[in-house]
Amino acid sequence: MPEQYRPLIRWTAQQLRPEYEGLLAGWPKTLTLGIPGIGEVLFCHATPRNENEIFTRLTPEQRLLPVFEALNVSAVVCGHTHMQFDRMVGTVRVVNAGSVGMPFGEPGADWLLLGPDVQLRHTRYDLAKAAQQIRDTDYPQAQDFAANNVLQPPSETKMLDLFSRAELR
Repeated sequence: MPEQYRPLIRWTAQQLRPEYEGLLAGWPKTLTLGIPGIGEVLFCHATPRNENEIFTRLTPEQRLLPVFEALNVSAVVCGHTHMQFDRMVGTVRVVNAGSVGMPFGEPGADWLLLGPDVQLRHTRYDLAKAAQQIRDTDYPQAQDFAANNVLQPPSETKMLDLFSRAELR
């Protein structure tokens, strides 16, 4: 973990109640569930093979085929890049759920509804109130986070450009 992010991770870990530590530590990195109308769906953070790997809706299919083609599932739901998309990689539907608390692009909460199909959803909420609640915490970068991730998140174009430089490394 780069030094600049360690205080943030440390603060986040300190917010967990002790009784939840074992529960969270026991969660699998991937999970496959049968979803009516969709079939077998694999859930992961970034890609099925690496929880930090980056790809976007613009990543060429040929680069993604080795990651997704042999999974034997109908769909994969991922996140990590905080930008929603729904695309095919070979015969696998790959969906990014987006982010509820830190989307890139339009402010608000991005989320996903599964069954009997896949529905990308976006919900607006009181951004000023959310930003103030963040500022009222002792989170190490509360002011910056509220301003630059809640009220004015980075544009999808900016993030796609940034992520393209780190794809599948």
